[in-house]
Amino acid sequence: MVVDRPTRPRPAEGAGRLRSALRGLVASQAEIEAVEERKETLRRGCSAVDELEDRRRAQVSGVLRSVTLRPRTTVPALEAELYDGSGSIQLVWLGRRSIAGVEPGRRVRVEGLVCVQSGRRTMFNPRYELVPRPGE
Repeated sequence: MVVDRPTRPRPAEGAGRLRSALRGLVASQAEIEAVEERKETLRRGCSAVDELEDRRRAQVSGVLRSVTLRPRTTVPALEAELYDGSGSIQLVWLGRRSIAGVEPGRRVRVEGLVCVQSGRRTMFNPRYELVPRPGE
C-alpha cells in the first residue's frame, strides 16, 4: 500500500532574499561590523580568529581595537587586541614601547605562531603589515 503524503510548498526564492534583507535591518551595528570584518578577512585570504589552533602558524587580518604599553620589570611589551569579526587575538611585541602606525582603529595583517595564554589566543612578536588607509 502506498500512502500519498502531501508535499510542503517550497518557499519562493524571493522569500529567502526578503528574510535576508529583514535580518540586515534588525541587526545591530556590532553585528553588521562583524560581518564586514569577516568579509574583509576572507578577501585577504586570512584565517578566522575563532578557528585558530594552539601552536600553529597563522595569518590574521583585522582592526586593532586597543594598543597598550605594559611596562614589565625587565622588558617592556606593547600589547594590542586585533578583532576580525569572529573573535579577538592578543598581539604582544616584547621589548617595544611603540610601533609607528600601530594604533587603535588601524587595519593590520599579522602572521605568527598562535598560543593560548590564560585562555586567550596570543601571538608574540608577530610579523605585521599595516593596511593603507584610503588616500595613503
